[in-house]
Amino acid sequence: MEPRRSLRWPILLGVVLIGSLVALTIGWVLVSIAAALGSRNAAFYWAALGVGVALLVVVLAGVIVYLALTVKAIALSQRQSNFIDSVTHELKSPLASLKLCLQTLTRRAVPAEQQADFHRLMLQDVERLDGLIDHLLDAARTLNRRPAGSAEVTELGPLLEQARAAVSQRHGVDPGCVRIEAAPGLRVRGRETDVEIVVRNLVDNAVKYSLPDPEVEVTAAAGKGIVTVRVADNGPGIPLSERNAVFRRFVRLGSELERSTPGTGLGLFLVRSLVKQMRGKVTAKGRLTQRGSIFEVELPAAG
Repeated sequence: MEPRRSLRWPILLGVVLIGSLVALTIGWVLVSIAAALGSRNAAFYWAALGVGVALLVVVLAGVIVYLALTVKAIALSQRQSNFIDSVTHELKSPLASLKLCLQTLTRRAVPAEQQADFHRLMLQDVERLDGLIDHLLDAARTLNRRPAGSAEVTELGPLLEQARAAVSQRHGVDPGCVRIEAAPGLRVRGRETDVEIVVRNLVDNAVKYSLPDPEVEVTAAAGKGIVTVRVADNGPGIPLSERNAVFRRFVRLGSELERSTPGTGLGLFLVRSLVKQMRGKVTAKGRLTQRGSIFEVELPAAG
């Protein structure tokens, strides 16, 4: 889901470390030989000592960098494993439901009323699969695109309404559970598709993690050249120590095999990537007087 990183720098670092170790070994041998021959050349010893210390610092710095890269690679591998588990679950669950419905419809006569229920369930499963595929395609297109400033101007209000309608339909909740308070005529600088993805993901997360009784408040206001969008929910909230981590790729809180909430761990990462491309900022906060989370997005306002 992310452009492949070049192996040039790790290979170069490895070559430098190996060269430094070889030089240290040769220097140690030369100093030992000079000491055995009884050399009293002080300049030689000081020069050898200086070069040795410099090479030792290079080796230590390289080891620290390699350790950091190793820890980062292990963490990424764990997140990728969670991602594979979540996508597997997201694909298998609706497919199993579709299979069961189709087998029931084909093996025995089903009353018309029950057929309508089966058709409704199958449509929901297809929409779930379609949403997952759209989500992955959005991530692939966005992350493979070079960041660039956009001169396009997007009106925010209609996108908030569209997000509310789409999310409420997807999760089968009353659209009234998402309350929108936005000043009329708010416009931001950014592609309409990008702004729509950001808003939809935030509202979808807010509703999804607040089920079965979601209460989501979306507010939007302008000030000092920026438009601030706040999405607050009544879900379980996010621990303070995890509020930066949730924006990383493939990150989802808790164990993937014990989680009942669907998702891939790409939604908030996609939000942060798009907001960054639009030269904005996104932060996660807690609610002071009640449970839940607040996601706040700042985007450049269009005059």
